[in-house]
Amino acid sequence: MSSDITVFSGSANPAFAREVCDLLGIDLSPAHTTRFSNDCLQVHLEANCRKRDVFIVQPLVPPVQENLVELLLMLDAARGASAAHITVVMPHYAYARSDKKDAPRISIGARLVADLLHKAGAQRVVTMALHSPQVHGMFEMPVDHLSATHVIANHFRQRDLSNTVVVSPDFGNVKMANQFARVLDVPVAAGAKRRLADDRVVIDAIVGDVTGKDVIVLDDEIATGGSLMELFDKLRELGVNSISAATVHGLFTGPAIERLGAQDDLREIVCTNTVPVAPEKLLPNLTVLSVAPLFAEAVRRINSGESVSSLFDA
Repeated sequence: MSSDITVFSGSANPAFAREVCDLLGIDLSPAHTTRFSNDCLQVHLEANCRKRDVFIVQPLVPPVQENLVELLLMLDAARGASAAHITVVMPHYAYARSDKKDAPRISIGARLVADLLHKAGAQRVVTMALHSPQVHGMFEMPVDHLSATHVIANHFRQRDLSNTVVVSPDFGNVKMANQFARVLDVPVAAGAKRRLADDRVVIDAIVGDVTGKDVIVLDDEIATGGSLMELFDKLRELGVNSISAATVHGLFTGPAIERLGAQDDLREIVCTNTVPVAPEKLLPNLTVLSVAPLFAEAVRRINSGESVSSLFDA
């Protein structure tokens, strides 16, 4: 890795940024965010950016709007400080869920926010597990879309998987579940889901054989956990042997932790550290896996001009 690299972190997940820098063997450069009396934010990047390869680490996690504005200000500051190249390291892109116009007179937020990042100065984005594939094409700059499949699969390989089935909560997530199941060499099933509201769904049926099986429910993110509760109930009706849940982005918003904690037969919940998990949300059966090594390797390869494509399935 060349010596012209500078990494900053926003307020969203500085622990993740420090882990990435530790793996790269570099210091995390200081940045300071203040708030004016009129509630506006101001960001000061406290390290030289001129002709540097600048990486700004900031997942869009709650409070999403605060973290987004802070990221935009950091990008603008780096561009104004004559950075040679600016990359956003964004482990979680919350607006990826707003990927289509499914009602009259609404904004496609995923595209709008991608445009804002580009306008503010981003020249490349490194992210993980976008909610839908089309979001990748909404960015006007290169996007390195990393996968956590093997990281999560390596964790479950420690078990006896001879009676295991991977279950996707819906058909929209089947591709991710199929890839995960292939890595583990186990069958896959899927829920037939109807969404009634943002946090209300109905699971009409499970497509695939799950009776008597140890199921691993895989989703790209867990927010309130409403979909999972419906799916767990349906799986119990069908007589599964055990239930585990795995996700890339463990948001655990609203009643999620209370809901998950009340599932006495839930064997394990696995997520990654793309989203910071507060100490009070660390349930006894929750395992948080680090994907910082993947992001660190992506940063190293981008900085040195090497191919990143082999990491997309890593």
